[in-house]
Amino acid sequence: MVTLDAHISRALRRTGIEVPQDGIRLFGEYLRLLERWNQTYNLTAVRHGEEMIDRHVIDSLTILPWVRGPRVLDVGSGAGLPGIPLAIAGPAVQMVLLDSNIKRVRFLRQVVLELGLANISVVRCRVEDYQPEVLFDSVVARAFAPLPELLRGAGRLCHDRGRVLAMKGMYPASELADLPSEYRIEGVYRLHMPGLDAERHLIHCAPNVPPRDN
Repeated sequence: MVTLDAHISRALRRTGIEVPQDGIRLFGEYLRLLERWNQTYNLTAVRHGEEMIDRHVIDSLTILPWVRGPRVLDVGSGAGLPGIPLAIAGPAVQMVLLDSNIKRVRFLRQVVLELGLANISVVRCRVEDYQPEVLFDSVVARAFAPLPELLRGAGRLCHDRGRVLAMKGMYPASELADLPSEYRIEGVYRLHMPGLDAERHLIHCAPNVPPRDN
């Protein structure tokens, strides 16, 4: 019988994504925890560990080339996506998982504790109330809110040279047309997922910074 870790290893080879030496083990432990907690807390509609590999882990890791650290914020982290896979793949990144739901936060804290993920902090707070001491290099979000709403609520949390990375399904033409004037589009990227037929896009936004005097 093929183990979950073996399935993860095969999926990573198929996509060409490289992770640290203990990454496969950590991904496996994370998915086993998620599968177990999901039976009670309904954290995700995807129920089985093998199905979670592509739909959760690989999907999250597709945005790795655009994530800049060292400080990264996962807004509306939910079950820890994309923040936990990104933090496992990039242990030098200091990841903050932000969510307001107490059940989800309990799960996230248990994952951090059991997996010993020292580069992850979990914060229970609504995004509009969150006041970090230091702003972030990257703010990432997966299925959190429409892009204009995300930028109005969470854009302020990245510094003026930072970036907001919004993971979307189909090309969000209507959302792009309603972009707040304080932000600009740096790029829209089609994400390739060998294990999934559904469309995936990444929207890279940045603050409009006034020109500096010489």
